[in-house]
Amino acid sequence: MSAVISAQGRLSSFGQARFERWWDLDGKWVEAPNQRRGGESGVKLLPAQGRGLPRLYSKRQVGHLYRSWLHPFGRPTVLREELALRACEALGVPVPNLVFCAARQHQGRWQGLLVTEELSGYVSLGQWYQLGATTAQRHAVLQQLACVLKRLHRGRRQHGCLYAKHIYVRVEGEQAEVALLDLEKSRRRLLRSRAVRHDLDQLSRRREGMPESDWQYLLACYHSLADGNGGSRHAA
Repeated sequence: MSAVISAQGRLSSFGQARFERWWDLDGKWVEAPNQRRGGESGVKLLPAQGRGLPRLYSKRQVGHLYRSWLHPFGRPTVLREELALRACEALGVPVPNLVFCAARQHQGRWQGLLVTEELSGYVSLGQWYQLGATTAQRHAVLQQLACVLKRLHRGRRQHGCLYAKHIYVRVEGEQAEVALLDLEKSRRRLLRSRAVRHDLDQLSRRREGMPESDWQYLLACYHSLADGNGGSRHAA
């Protein structure tokens, strides 16, 4: 059996057995494998692992690598996403619960695996706008989104792929919750202003059903929040 690694290092034989189990577990493709970064990546919805337990999603990648000055020859992308999920949790940014993440070399190619819990009751921001909502509900969602993004950026962390389809919301009455998905391009920036500019510029182009008035309301909410650590506010 080839060595299995996580973002924290090499796994024990138990961790390697868990990789085999998760890798061999079949499910329904919800995002068919597509060719990216010199490899392929797809997402499966796994069968229930027990009564009353949350559903799980398995991101499976083969030869799907990212490169950086630390890893010029490439490193499995799921390991960067694992680090991002853990960093977001530390910052108080809601993200899917991490169940398992690891990678191994198999027949000369990297296989990467990321298993997370479903965000039960959430829908993407774009889908939510299609459902229709009151002004109070929209403002509650946008206020919460502003808070989540501010927490992310206070930690100088950039989402890297901040599209409406990667922002998930759950609304009950006028109470809103917001979580972020698909963090495989997330990274920490030296300057917080660069993370802010990149993410807000990206979301402004990929906000789907969000009208201009709501976009301006989101920006106003975001910039009304203190940056913390004595920092100043940054323009979008």
